[in-house]
Amino acid sequence: MSGAVGLSVRLRQAAARLAAAGVDSARVDAELLAAYVLGVPRGALLLIGQLSDEQAEVLDRLVELRAQRVPLQHLTGTAPFLGRDLLVGPGVFIPRPETELLARWGVEALRDVRVPTVLDLCSGTGALAVTVADARPDARVYAVERGEQALPWLRRNVEGTGVVVVEGDVRDVTLPEPVDLVLCNPPYVPSAVAVPPEVGHDPHDAVFAGPDGLDLIPVIVTRSARVLRPGGLIGMEHDDTHTDAMRELLSAEFDEVTTHLDLAGRPRFTTAVRAGTA
Repeated sequence: MSGAVGLSVRLRQAAARLAAAGVDSARVDAELLAAYVLGVPRGALLLIGQLSDEQAEVLDRLVELRAQRVPLQHLTGTAPFLGRDLLVGPGVFIPRPETELLARWGVEALRDVRVPTVLDLCSGTGALAVTVADARPDARVYAVERGEQALPWLRRNVEGTGVVVVEGDVRDVTLPEPVDLVLCNPPYVPSAVAVPPEVGHDPHDAVFAGPDGLDLIPVIVTRSARVLRPGGLIGMEHDDTHTDAMRELLSAEFDEVTTHLDLAGRPRFTTAVRAGTA
């Protein structure tokens, strides 16, 4: 493709290439890549007639990588999450839009809690921790992550927020104070489930969790019960096949176990209240 070709034609060509490669959001991805190359918002593309030769070469290269199913977020270096552009790249799980539902629930759950303490387990990019810290600057927020490659991304994303990064395994986490809220988006995909090629760029142990996807969740439930104050809350994302298992696991030490659906009507996360008197 020549740099003299108008942007609208180039976008059609890029979208066709991506669609042929099986990318569902071909046109959107083509536009987002063009906006990234040009350094403008996606909506400003309508005001641009042509690309320079250099810009065209960069766009061609990015489109080809996307056609090879490299995640869009790895090409642009960011993933949008509730108004923030989180820094992402190889070695850290890319936050999904569905997790925004859990984040919103967590912020709302703290409405009447004065100076809350919040624990984000399996933090990854810090999406949940940063959302809470942005909404509640008075909160003490801890983000737990063990992945050596994920930790640099987490530290960069929480910079300036007051979130405390705890390097370690969720199985061993201890905090100096009781917690009002635990949020967690753990690995939960059953190992035999076929996933899109892009998911192969996420860390394997941030996605898959054994044959039934439940290898880590029981440990997280147990640990959360230990750190939460009586009356404290937990919200955890999970596979849509885990509704009954989550209810059974949580019911031992939690009350008011509630399943929340995503926008497609699938079970997406479960919440509960730590048993006992606050």
